[in-house]
Amino acid sequence: MIERIQQIQTDIDAYHFDEKHQAENFRLFYLSKKGIITELFEDFKSCSVEEKKSLGSVLNQLKKSAENKYTEQKELEESQKELNQTAEDISLPVYQFAEGSLHPLRIVEDRLLEIFYSLGFDVSEGPEIEDDYHNFGALNFAEDHPARDMQDTFFIAEHVLRTHTSSVQIREMEKGKLPLRLVMPGRVYRNEAVSARSNCFFHQIEGLYIDKGVSFADLKQTLYYFVQQFFGKGTRVRFRSSYFPFTEPSAEMDIWAGLDTEENRRLTKGTGWLEVLGCGMVHPNVLKSCNIDPEEYSGFAFGMGIDRITMLKYGITDIRDFFINDIRMFKQFAGV
Repeated sequence: MIERIQQIQTDIDAYHFDEKHQAENFRLFYLSKKGIITELFEDFKSCSVEEKKSLGSVLNQLKKSAENKYTEQKELEESQKELNQTAEDISLPVYQFAEGSLHPLRIVEDRLLEIFYSLGFDVSEGPEIEDDYHNFGALNFAEDHPARDMQDTFFIAEHVLRTHTSSVQIREMEKGKLPLRLVMPGRVYRNEAVSARSNCFFHQIEGLYIDKGVSFADLKQTLYYFVQQFFGKGTRVRFRSSYFPFTEPSAEMDIWAGLDTEENRRLTKGTGWLEVLGCGMVHPNVLKSCNIDPEEYSGFAFGMGIDRITMLKYGITDIRDFFINDIRMFKQFAGV
């Protein structure tokens, strides 16, 4: 009888379930009242006491093995049945979705980074929630500067939502690893009303170059190169004197948009020039706050709004269009 039990165990181990041989077929063949294992237990009753001692545990193990295999297959079939009941009807028509694309702000940011990579700039990023020192103090903002007012800046307890990525410049200069040639993209925040031309947050990219002997001529040549690469060769540029607490001298750079169309006259307020970015030589006070000797090192910095650059590049007139997730707009940038 032991040989018969062993053979049945071998058959159970090798039993293969398929569409014809399912859990119920297995149960009927091995575990039902007329099944093979039930017949073994009937034969077991007529065995001698000594045989029962040796066969009892083996027979029970056989039954348990068969029951486990049946239970596992039964649960598998039940779960498959539930899945089939809830599965999507594959006979329904398939709707073809339009190819996705990168967001236009991402496209422009990638292009800007590509241009500055070619000039040897690396990328650096920093926190969006900043302390007063890195956002204002180290950048030469006076204690009573308007930017420190809640009407212009979002405050979070003792911290602020950064108003520019210039705070990343301070963090990098504090490391003392000179020279520095970095661009810093990121989101910044201003306490402004949302309109077609402004938003309470926008995207900015700033550049910083610190080394011995850096001059305003280096700054102008860097920005000339950027304009030609981004807006096209032959784009006219002009620099206008300006003021920023963290640069001296400071300037704003415009590009010539022309007066040929009503749209250009409206955008440029009749001047033909469009403001693109602010720039200047890093103020000696900023260098000193980062333990950099202004007698030995000099540098330039520049910053521009990626949102504004994107609007100029693609003729987008409402900044809110970037954030309403209208696929009719974004699908235009597929493959750009």
